Amino acid sequence: MQSNFVDYVKVFLRSGNGGAGSSHFRREKFVEFGGPDGGDGGVGGSIILRGSHQHWTLIHLKYRKHIHADNGECGHGQRRSGKSGEDVILEVPLGTIAKDAETGEVLLEVTEDGEEKVIAPGGIGGLGNWHFKTATNQAPRYAQPGMPGVEGWFILELKILADVGLVGFPNAGKSTLLSAISAAKPKIADYAFTTLEPNIGIVEHRDGKSFVMADIPGIIEGAHEGRGLGLRFLRHIERNSMLLFMIPADSKNIHEEYNVLVNELKMYNPELLDKKRILAITKSDMLDEELMAEIEQDLPGIPHVFISSVVGYHMQELKDMIWKQLNNE
Repeated sequence: MQSNFVDYVKVFLRSGNGGAGSSHFRREKFVEFGGPDGGDGGVGGSIILRGSHQHWTLIHLKYRKHIHADNGECGHGQRRSGKSGEDVILEVPLGTIAKDAETGEVLLEVTEDGEEKVIAPGGIGGLGNWHFKTATNQAPRYAQPGMPGVEGWFILELKILADVGLVGFPNAGKSTLLSAISAAKPKIADYAFTTLEPNIGIVEHRDGKSFVMADIPGIIEGAHEGRGLGLRFLRHIERNSMLLFMIPADSKNIHEEYNVLVNELKMYNPELLDKKRILAITKSDMLDEELMAEIEQDLPGIPHVFISSVVGYHMQELKDMIWKQLNNE
């Protein structure tokens, strides 16, 4: 079954050319030597990206490979400017970045609802001949051509915007947690790589407050080299304000698993380690207090909590901890 979640598209964009200026001369019955009155050419249409919170994927652009804006019209007599080409506005999810496909250079990013950024500006229209009239040249017979628009291949890439990104190996209980504390309904099963695409959930806290949590495909050792879901997974974690590491209570060595996860993030982008971190030990309904105390002696030095999404153990404590970290600058 084909996924509806598309976080990468390559599109060919061509903005409109500017219209040529007119080299028209005034022609009236009783005016023997009408001067130049050619108008300016219209501006070519631009291609604009507009942020929309109603979109969460780039699927609507997946099969729209070639996108062209209209050219500007030529200028007219009586100094009338040509009509400008109509802009093309492409709505994109918040967190979309645009790159030059040839160089890989990041051109812009769209992070706010309603924000508009021009990815391919239209060509400027040429000036009409009346602009070139001088004392020594009363009848210029030339006008400027319009400037060409921009054309080329561009990459649009989505990086999920969320307050909290869930980090863990496949089958660490990330999807189960998201479904337990938000209205999101990710696919859940007891095998690795159930989650093949990010899921977003809004988690209600106290007093009507809330934060956004992203369940992202599980990391594996070597993900920074592109293994497993690799770079596609790691791309989405860059935008999260905080990382919630999730490791099951029955893991052989929780501290070692944590170090592997941290190393993958470091190898991909060292700046990820500047984010706030919390560790949740999942599936803790199988532990008694004695076992928890034993496990606590060898945990990483970051805030931690024992949870069980299935029975609701320490769900409120986890939310309180996350809220405190998010709002503790």
